[in-house]
Amino acid sequence: MKSIELKPEEVNELAKRIKLKVLHEDSDIVLASAPNDDQLVEIVKEILSYKPMNLKEIHHILSGIASEDKIRKALNNLISRGEVYIDSSNGKYILASA
Repeated sequence: MKSIELKPEEVNELAKRIKLKVLHEDSDIVLASAPNDDQLVEIVKEILSYKPMNLKEIHHILSGIASEDKIRKALNNLISRGEVYIDSSNGKYILASA
C-alpha cells in the first residue's frame, strides 16, 4: 500500500489552494458546499500542479470534501484527456506539461 509522503505544512498549503463556495461562516465554523465533478477535476489538477502524488495522498488532502471513488473518477477523467499520467515506477499521478 502506498504511503503518504506529505509534510503537514504541505497539506496546509494545498488545503489553502482548494476553493469551495462558502455557504456560511462565523467565528466557530465555515460551511462550504462540496465540489461537483467538474470542480473536483480542477481541484485535483491544482493539487497535482504542486507536486506528483499518489491516490492516498490526494485523498488525504481532500478528506471530508470528496470520496476516494470521486477522486479516482476525476483522475481517470484527467488521464483520458491526456492532462495527467501515472508514473509506473511509483504509482504517482503527474500533471502533463502544457
